[in-house]
Amino acid sequence: MLTRPALFSLAFWLAFAGVLRVAVIPPESCGHDDPPAIQQAAAAAMDWVQRNQGPDGRYVYLYYSDTDTVPDEYNDVRHAGVTVALYQAADRYADPAAFQAAEAGRRWMTDHLVRRHDWAALAPYQDSASLGATALMTVGLAERRLATGDTSFDPLMHDLGRFIAAVQRPDGGFYVYWNLATDEPDRESTSRYYPGESLWALALLHQAFPGAGWDTAARRALDFITALRDDVEDVSFPPLADQWAAYGMAEMSGWGLSDSQIAYARRLAERFGFLVRIEAQRQHGRLGTLVRGRQSRAAGMGTWVEALAALWRVSVADFRLADLTPRIRERAQCAAGILAERQVSAEEAARHPRPDLMRGAWFRGGETRMDDEQHALSGLLYTLDALNGRAQRGPDGPVAGLLP
Repeated sequence: MLTRPALFSLAFWLAFAGVLRVAVIPPESCGHDDPPAIQQAAAAAMDWVQRNQGPDGRYVYLYYSDTDTVPDEYNDVRHAGVTVALYQAADRYADPAAFQAAEAGRRWMTDHLVRRHDWAALAPYQDSASLGATALMTVGLAERRLATGDTSFDPLMHDLGRFIAAVQRPDGGFYVYWNLATDEPDRESTSRYYPGESLWALALLHQAFPGAGWDTAARRALDFITALRDDVEDVSFPPLADQWAAYGMAEMSGWGLSDSQIAYARRLAERFGFLVRIEAQRQHGRLGTLVRGRQSRAAGMGTWVEALAALWRVSVADFRLADLTPRIRERAQCAAGILAERQVSAEEAARHPRPDLMRGAWFRGGETRMDDEQHALSGLLYTLDALNGRAQRGPDGPVAGLLP
């Protein structure tokens, strides 16, 4: 029989363990992580983007639900990214409406190209050409080509690729803008993420046009990202959480990655897995927020899901990461489930004056931005691939009914 002091001691340690569990290591919640819920969330996000596209092909960039306002702001890099997501969704859902929305977004980009020397680049503001926007436009055209089999934009893809190659530095990194007034690259500006976007674009160019030499530039870009970028960009907690690099590595996983590149992919998977674990612990109301901080916006979470789905493909293709395959898939599913739970439902949207701007979106602090829907949509689509055991990112062949 326990003595009174022993009972008090036991009670103290049980209470301490409870506080430790809730306040220091809160339980995880993965939201609506069953595949049908994830599928439904992806479809709702796709519909949001289509509904909220203007006649000129641009998408709603920002919406503040508290004030019911749509600011007059725009971003060409995110426009290109949303267009990529629409082409991906059109392929997965065999959806002509999504494809036509992507085509309208593509036309806006082709109307805002600048041509210099032997290359083309996206430059809607006519002061500089952006590497990030041009790289994602290239990705969008590559997705379009995979979905339709249409090769009519092949010359433009090469023109855009030549711009990416023209601003690649000797160390494999990139100048991120071309100054149109001086007709030379901006050698001062930097971007942490444009190199990853460019890597993915170059890898897809090689997939589309093997033998054209795009793999050489892609390999140099990957060497820079895995060996130098974190130091060059002074990343405080490396590796940089960059889903674009994960996409590029997934495309290149059949090319023969080095041991150091695989080690980088492993660290990247661990980084994204840690971010998901922390977010899953924020699911417990005010206490979770108090302990783990404010919930992440969908644009950020969506990139984690994209990255994990891409790294799952790397792990399936390369035995050196095979031990991580189940864990990567589980973390991607958990993050996708959290996104599905946080998405605005039709019932919630119906209570708002403008339900079309609410339904299928993700809000934080009363704000949604088009890349919230973009990254979440792409991440949800590719998580479903992982859950279905589909390691091939693109379609099996051209999807019937997309082209008029």
